[in-house]
Amino acid sequence: DLEEFSKYMIMKNRTARKSKKLLSVELEHNSTQVTQLEFDKSILTTKLETAEKQLQTLQESVAERQRLLQSERRAHEDALDDIQRKFKRQEEQMLDEQRVLKKSISDLQDSLESTQARLKAKREECMRLENTVSKQASDQLELESGSCTLKAKADRLEDILSEREIHIAELEEALASRNCDVSELEAKLRTEETTRRRLHNTVQELKGNIRVFCRVRPLVGEEKAMAGALPLSFPECEEQNEIELSQSSENALGKTTARAFPFKFDRVFAPDSTQDLVFDEVSQLIQSALDGYPVCIFAYGQTGSGKTHTMQGPDAIKSAKAERKALGIIPRAVQQIYDNTNKLAERGWEYALEGQFLEIYNETLQDLLVPAGHGAQQGGDRQAKLEIYQDSEGHTRVKNITTVAVDSAERVHWLLARAAENRTVAATNCNERSSRSHSVFTLYLRGKNMLTGESSSGVLNLIDLAGSERLSSSGSKGDRLKETQAINKSLSSLGDVIAALAKGSRHVPYRNSKLTHLLQESLGGGNSKTLMFVCVNPSPASAQESLCSLQFATKVNSCQIGTAKRQAAA
Repeated sequence: DLEEFSKYMIMKNRTARKSKKLLSVELEHNSTQVTQLEFDKSILTTKLETAEKQLQTLQESVAERQRLLQSERRAHEDALDDIQRKFKRQEEQMLDEQRVLKKSISDLQDSLESTQARLKAKREECMRLENTVSKQASDQLELESGSCTLKAKADRLEDILSEREIHIAELEEALASRNCDVSELEAKLRTEETTRRRLHNTVQELKGNIRVFCRVRPLVGEEKAMAGALPLSFPECEEQNEIELSQSSENALGKTTARAFPFKFDRVFAPDSTQDLVFDEVSQLIQSALDGYPVCIFAYGQTGSGKTHTMQGPDAIKSAKAERKALGIIPRAVQQIYDNTNKLAERGWEYALEGQFLEIYNETLQDLLVPAGHGAQQGGDRQAKLEIYQDSEGHTRVKNITTVAVDSAERVHWLLARAAENRTVAATNCNERSSRSHSVFTLYLRGKNMLTGESSSGVLNLIDLAGSERLSSSGSKGDRLKETQAINKSLSSLGDVIAALAKGSRHVPYRNSKLTHLLQESLGGGNSKTLMFVCVNPSPASAQESLCSLQFATKVNSCQIGTAKRQAAA
């Protein structure tokens, strides 16, 4: 409301100034017209005086000619008398002189008529000039009347402008007071943002710094025919955090017995759960990464249980064209971070985001963002060897990894597509296109508040683990066998690390695998927050693998880590 009021007052002030400016321009224009008309009047007055002088000169000339004519007429009459007296004596001479005289009289008459015509034309011109002068005088009177009206109007407008200027000054003073109030509110808002971060992370700590969500994918294809014989059920509870797996077994006597395995996690997502619903539960943890905490989210489960769909969504190469409702955690997380950084920018926060994407294949780190053709696709060496190390601040880093500035949310689609092209996949008995490596997407978030001087440095690890099926179930041979052994060894090491953390052991075997070594900061640091998605295939044929996954997830759910601490940026 304050911002709208401020905009309204600014617009009103501009309108008043614009009106004043327009009136000033109009008054100046009218003054210019009056000056021009006065100039025209002076010119016409001069012309009238000149015409009057010319008329007077012509009148004097006519009078003079008339006097001359009268004088000549008298002279002619005298001469005529003399001629008459001498007529008898000079008759012939008289006739000749008479002809000459008649001719002279005719010429004088023509001259007189011409002079009279010119005089008439001058009189008509004088009358026209008099009419013009009269009209100009009338126009001048109208202009003087209009000028007086405009001056009166200008005086009224000046009074109105004066009142408005006083009102504007009062409004500016009120606006300055409101701006002070806004500054105080913004400062209070920044303080409350700090409080919000503290309370938000307190809530996350109360929920547990290691949490486990269970997600059961829906039946697809031919599996839908087995909808009535699923081994999984979801007991009704308000928390929606329970799942039960039923398994039948036959003893030595051939008797079949059914056994139920109940499990309870922080949240259980049934097959009809949408990507939106899943991310709603994850979004609070994403906020913790933006607040400066190390956060790790990983998907665990057998091949074909929906891990990649949960983390990335549809085929990563086509994800840029996918509908938003189908997107997975990784693109949604980056979009949420961008939305929040834009909001925090209004409170003085500036963030820099950098991303990297790697896979762990046969206990070897491979950069998934190198250009195509720069390394082998199936376990070969990349251009430079990737090594895990601890930096000067104790953070886990990877040497020689490609780090990309994530300057837009759409940039993540490019990262996913590039990683999908380079990731190692192969066929097994469990899935015709099985991920044969662990993929790890890492986003570094460094922020600084330019107003308060606060800073934060968070990291978000989003991990799609390779299929966790047992060796006997995968049917792997040759290279696939070695891959499966390496995958199971790293997942076993992950279980050992979590078990050691749960027991509070002094020694935690992080270095037993590249996966646990890479996630050491996110799993075992007292300032970390970890979420595990155990993805379950509901098919009866996968019941045993689902049981193993749920039992492993239960072990993870029993682990407790100390209170999370926020990391300050270097």
